[in-house]
Amino acid sequence: MSTAEHAQEVPRGALIGALALILATVAIASLGRMTNVAARASASAPPAPVESLDARFEDASDGSIVVIDARDGHEVTTITPGSENFVRGVLRGMFRSRKLESIGHAAPFKLAREADGRLTLSDPQTGRTVDLDSFGPTNTAAFARLLAAGVGRP
Repeated sequence: MSTAEHAQEVPRGALIGALALILATVAIASLGRMTNVAARASASAPPAPVESLDARFEDASDGSIVVIDARDGHEVTTITPGSENFVRGVLRGMFRSRKLESIGHAAPFKLAREADGRLTLSDPQTGRTVDLDSFGPTNTAAFARLLAAGVGRP
């Protein structure tokens, strides 16, 4: 058995088609980059939330987290040690992002209920936003309680 019996040739049409697909992909990507389509699409401002709380989160000496309304400095609530582990985990991730970018802890986060009902936590300092609804209703409810405590306060 010779090697010539096992040799397979790729049809010329398939090679030309593959080359055309590669060239078209490069051309479309280049056109998108030159016209800056993605930047224009993301430049439109998102709709304003229906409820929001600008909150600072401060660690207390006993291990609790004090939630403070950044607008007026009033304490919204306190998260006791060992409770609200989902809230603690999300905040740890948000503060880690700030630390990586050498941003301090003092600036507030925005907890918001969007017009479509989604609950989000965003960091204006890093541009990071967490869609809290993606973690399930039980975890979302923990942040919903914080929002209600801050928004419902006179």
